[in-house]
Amino acid sequence: MIRLLVFLIVVFALGLGFAWLADRPGDMVVTFNGYQYQVSLMVAAVAIVAMVAAVMILWWLLKSLWNSPYTISRYFRVRRRDRGYQALSTGMIAAGAGDGALARKKTKEAAKLIRSDQEPLIHLLEAQASLLEGDHEGARQKFESMLDDPEMRLLGLRGLYLEAERLGDRNAARHYAGRAAAVAPQLAWAAESTLEELTARGDWDGALKLVEAQKSTRQIERDAANRRRAVLLTAKAQALAETDPAAARTAAIEANKLRPDFAPAAVAAAAALFKQNDVRKGSKILETAWRAEPHPEVAELYTHARPGDAVLDRLHRAKKLQEMKKNHAESSMTVARAALDARDFPTARREAEAAIRMDRREGAYLLLADIEEAETGDQGKVRQLLSRAVRAPRDPVWVADGVASERWAPVSPITGRLDAFEWRAPMERIGQLIDSDDDASEPTGPSRQALAAPASEKPAEMIDGAGPGVPDGRPAESHEDHVRPITAAAFADVPADAEAVDPAEELARLPDDPGVDPDDEAEKSSRRFRLF
Repeated sequence: MIRLLVFLIVVFALGLGFAWLADRPGDMVVTFNGYQYQVSLMVAAVAIVAMVAAVMILWWLLKSLWNSPYTISRYFRVRRRDRGYQALSTGMIAAGAGDGALARKKTKEAAKLIRSDQEPLIHLLEAQASLLEGDHEGARQKFESMLDDPEMRLLGLRGLYLEAERLGDRNAARHYAGRAAAVAPQLAWAAESTLEELTARGDWDGALKLVEAQKSTRQIERDAANRRRAVLLTAKAQALAETDPAAARTAAIEANKLRPDFAPAAVAAAAALFKQNDVRKGSKILETAWRAEPHPEVAELYTHARPGDAVLDRLHRAKKLQEMKKNHAESSMTVARAALDARDFPTARREAEAAIRMDRREGAYLLLADIEEAETGDQGKVRQLLSRAVRAPRDPVWVADGVASERWAPVSPITGRLDAFEWRAPMERIGQLIDSDDDASEPTGPSRQALAAPASEKPAEMIDGAGPGVPDGRPAESHEDHVRPITAAAFADVPADAEAVDPAEELARLPDDPGVDPDDEAEKSSRRFRLF
């Protein structure tokens, strides 16, 4: 557009010049070789312009003739290059589609038409064709040759990394990833693999530097970077807790500032502060983490912040936590544990039962069994609670890649992935898929007394399945035993001084009761006795 505008301006200027000359009459006289030539000024101007144009055209023709060999060779070279790039494009598409034969064919065609030192993609296509043909050794050699070319070095490292991963050689894979991350930290695959290697070695400072590089290159978001830094700083604090308490405290406090709701960071920071007798600041950190999400490790450290406290003082601190997070199962469990240590059995029982109502799980039943054993020593009720604990959902633990751990760890023991552990309930047992009726409310009132009446007070009726009927006059429908339903008359026949027996002890099968062997049961008489 600009060039067209400039051309129009030049034409317009020439037109104005010729018009200006035409409006002004005059003659131009030229004397040459004894002759005198006289022409008008307009004719002279046109003649000069024509001569200049003729000289320019002649020069263009001479230059074209001089450059014609180069022009012709360039035409064929460009055409050859276009054919080579077309073959390279077709080969890359074939490699992506998994057509190894076509990819190899186009590789050879492209190598003939384009020099490999001018187009590095030919090396990539050749390596991809080797992989499709199953020639992994040839592909590795091609990737290794790429390391000598600065433009292809990252591509070669990526190919060698994938080959090492395929062979299961994680050391070699991390070596190639580390070399790539040193050159280009913005590469996600290289940075993640290098981060796994650093965390596996326990090089927390190196891992922190790598996370900062990822953050500066905008490879990860700010929140994700802060989360990773908190995890790494917590791991560093745990590693230095015994050897360098001051550095451990600094790392743990920084991790807690980044993620105040991260329980391991809060526990590490508070533990470091408690070692330096800074109970007030450590307690504040734990209280903040507790308000965000109650955690048993936070509660354990908070209640035992001062080792010299009495059990009643620990119970008071547990109740303080409960006030911060009311109507939560973990709060009730914390108070119940502290009350059990203080021998305050009513409070312990009340809070444990409240925890079961809010979140029925294994730990609550086990705690209630401990309370029952410490208070009454009733082994029957203890076994009943233990059987319920076996069938109840499991308590939350730290879970990573299918591995459950009681303690938090910065990396997964299976894959080495950073920040893999999550606080949640592990996979449920198969037996828990069937809802148990053990947690239903126990019978109360007259029905409980009727079920608990001993056989000596009211003789059990003997029912013969082969007889013509049953005592109430109804005909027998089959050879199965029939049980008379409980009626008001049965309640009236129960003596007032009859000793009530807990139905759980009488009817529930204890966990260690193997039951009746079917063979022994078949040998018994068909005339059996049953209550009601």
